[in-house]
Amino acid sequence: MGKPFYRQETFGARNSIGCLLRRLINVSTPRAEACFADEDLSFSHWVTLVCVRDGIAATCADISRHMNYDSGATTRIVDHLETRGFLTRNRSKTDRRVVHLSLTPEGEAMAAALSPRLMEFWNTAFDGFSHAEAATLIELLTRLLTRVEQIPVEPSAMAAAQ
Repeated sequence: MGKPFYRQETFGARNSIGCLLRRLINVSTPRAEACFADEDLSFSHWVTLVCVRDGIAATCADISRHMNYDSGATTRIVDHLETRGFLTRNRSKTDRRVVHLSLTPEGEAMAAALSPRLMEFWNTAFDGFSHAEAATLIELLTRLLTRVEQIPVEPSAMAAAQ
């Protein structure tokens, strides 16, 4: 590991990437949800469709982890989308306990039809950023996400020593 970025004397909520990301999620989520106020589907429904479409999630458990929702809430979302004909459940042929999700053509069309709402929201948020800055931000967040996903989910040695 190289020279640490954070030090005790310089670390605080205003420069903590965790605090900044949490605040960004807390501030942006209600605004993103408002983009769907006049729609029959919610922001959570759209996120589910896009996650399945883009290969981020293939099962209800994947969606639960991605959206940080409990399994009951995720099941209700998937039930609603399945009832509306936007996705289907398919039991795995290799592991009968696993149920894979896939979009129907109607689900693909709905995800695409609703995407401009979020594109407009994020384009407004990126106003004042150059294309290069926006691309760099996305690249850096993607790299950070990949790195954080590699860190084991276990108590740190420092926390265990205290």
